[in-house]
Amino acid sequence: MTPSRTSFPENMEQNQMQSADFHFDMPYALDAGIGLNRDTVEYISTVKGEDRWLRAFRLQALEAFLAMPMPEILKPYVGNDLNFDKIRYYLANNQVPQHSWDDVSSEIKATFDRLGIPERERKFLAGVEAQFDSEAAYNRIQDTIAKEGVIFVDSTVGLKKYSEIFRKYFASVVPINDNKFSALNSAVFSGGSFIYVPKGVKVKQPLQAYFRINAQNFGQFERTLIVVDEDAEVTYMEGCTAPRFETATLHSAVVELIALKNSKIQYITVQNWSNNVYNLVTKRSIAHENAEIRWIDCNIGSKLTVKYPTILLAGEKARGEVLSIALASDNQTQITGAKMIHLADGTTSNIISKSISKGNGLASYRGIVHVNEKLKSCKNNTQCDALLIDHCSRSDTYPKITVHGDKNNVQHEASVSKIDEERLYYLQQRGISQSQATSLCVNGFVNELIQEFPIEYSVELKRLIDLELDPKNKK
Repeated sequence: MTPSRTSFPENMEQNQMQSADFHFDMPYALDAGIGLNRDTVEYISTVKGEDRWLRAFRLQALEAFLAMPMPEILKPYVGNDLNFDKIRYYLANNQVPQHSWDDVSSEIKATFDRLGIPERERKFLAGVEAQFDSEAAYNRIQDTIAKEGVIFVDSTVGLKKYSEIFRKYFASVVPINDNKFSALNSAVFSGGSFIYVPKGVKVKQPLQAYFRINAQNFGQFERTLIVVDEDAEVTYMEGCTAPRFETATLHSAVVELIALKNSKIQYITVQNWSNNVYNLVTKRSIAHENAEIRWIDCNIGSKLTVKYPTILLAGEKARGEVLSIALASDNQTQITGAKMIHLADGTTSNIISKSISKGNGLASYRGIVHVNEKLKSCKNNTQCDALLIDHCSRSDTYPKITVHGDKNNVQHEASVSKIDEERLYYLQQRGISQSQATSLCVNGFVNELIQEFPIEYSVELKRLIDLELDPKNKK
C-alpha cells in the first residue's frame, strides 16, 4: 500500500501496495531507550556528533515541549493512548546513507526492495532518499543534477556538510515554540531531507523521500528543509508507511520550504499509515517575490492525522496553492486543511479540499485565510467538498477568513453530499459489486483533483482508495 510505478505489471502493483503491513524484528545498535527526558536528547545529540549550538537548540526545545499543554484540538482524540513516556525516540543500526542498494544492510534493503523503491528510482526519479526508523539508509542523486549544484541529502549530512546554508534557514519558518509538536520534533528530530537548488536551476525530474517506520512503540521525527534559490524550480515527493501494531506509533515531522524570488516549489505527499499511527505534522512555507509554492497532499490511513500546510505569501505577486484529499475510514480521524497568510500586495492563493468519510470516520477541514492590513489586490479562492459514504459518516468544516486592506477578493465555497444511492444501484445492476461501485463514485468525486498529481501517483491514489473502501482490506 505504498507508491508504485505505473510501469509495473498490474498484479505486481497490487502486491506492492498490499505489502506495507510487514516489519522485520532486528537488533538496533543505537537506542535512546523508552521515554523522553534530558538524557534522551543528549544521547541523540551525542551519537550524531552534533555541535554545541544544536545540542543547546534541542534542550531548549525539550523545555518548551514539556511546558506546553496538549493542544485543545487534540484532547478529544488522543486520550491515554498516546503516552510520551512509552515511546522510543531514536533507533538506528549504525547506518549511514549508502549510494548503492547493494551496500544497504540486508533487512533494510529487503524492506525497500519489497516496497518497490529501487525500481521507481531507476525509471522515474532524479534522486531518492529512503529513511528507516530514525536515520536515512540510502541517498542518491543523479550525477547530472549534482553537477548543477543541487544538494539532496538527509538532514544529518546537511547539518554537517552544508551547515552554512542549512543553519541560515533552519527553524526560520517553524520556530521551536510554534506548537507542542514542533517543539517535540526540534528536541529529538532525526532524518528528513535537505534540498538546496541553486539560482536558475530547474530540476525536471522529481526528487523523492520515503519514510518507513519498522519498530513498535516508536516515534519518527524527520525534519525536512527545502531551499530553492532565485529563478529555480523543484518537485519533491514523499511517501510514508508503517506496519500495523497493537500499540500507538507517533509520526511528528516538521517541513520548512523557502522559495526565493521567481522560484517554484511543488511538494507532493502520499501517506498511507496503518490505523495505529498518530500523524501530527507541522508543514510551513514562505514564498518571496513572484515565487510559487504548491502543496499536493493525500492523507489515507492513520488513527489521527492533524496537518495544515501553510504558505506565507511574503513577496509581491507570490502565489500559493494547497490541493488536498483526505479519506477517513472506520475509527479514523482526518483533521486537515490549509493556511494562507497574505503579507504582500498582489498575492494569490488557492485552496481545494476534498474529503471522504466512511463508517464512523471523521474528516474535518480547518483552514485560515488572512489578508494583512493595508494590502491591496490580493486574491483567494477556497473550495471544500465533503462526501459521506453512509449514514454513520461525519464531516466538519471550520473556515476562518480575515480580510483587511483594499480591493482584495476572497471567496469560499463548501458542499457536503451523500453518495448517490441511485447511481450505486444502477452500477450494481450491471454486475459491479457494491464496493467497486462505491470506489467508482468516490474516484469520480476526487478525479478532478487527482489529475493534478503526477501520473505515477494519480494511478496509485485511485488504487489506494479502492483498497481502503474494500471491506476485505481492513487495516
